[in-house]
Amino acid sequence: ALLLFTPFAIVVLFQNHIRRMLAIVGSNPLAGLARPSTTESMLEEIVLAVVTLASKKHGALIVLEREEALRTFAETGIALDAAVSYDLLTTIFMPHTPLHDGAVIIADERIRSASCFLPLTTSSRLTNEYGSRHRAAVGITEETDAVAIVVSEETGTISLVRDGRLRRGL
Repeated sequence: ALLLFTPFAIVVLFQNHIRRMLAIVGSNPLAGLARPSTTESMLEEIVLAVVTLASKKHGALIVLEREEALRTFAETGIALDAAVSYDLLTTIFMPHTPLHDGAVIIADERIRSASCFLPLTTSSRLTNEYGSRHRAAVGITEETDAVAIVVSEETGTISLVRDGRLRRGL
């Protein structure tokens, strides 16, 4: 009977590692070679939107896909497939609008989805001063190679998260 339940125990104990490995195997390793690099104008739109949102203390979470596909996470939100623009990003994160909670996922220089749910970090490194946006940003960058930009609605502080490490006050 113990041998029957051992595979289930392994899956439960190592579910995050298994999911990450499946994401790596499922993505095309050659896709990064054919994909054009992120354009300067797209980054300028993101930076301008983030600075504006921070000045108004409107919370935001923007996730940039890199080599590992974020399709599973994008499917939890509202599909947009729209050009990255200052106007769209600032509108999405306007308080009291339907899409402002959750993350925006940008892939292939397009806003794929908004209002996406992301995994929260289980790390105890983050203090209570960080809310769910910051915990989700750290969580997604722990599980994937994505980069996340977070705007705190409490302080207006801009943070960059990569590899599970949060760099605050940009």
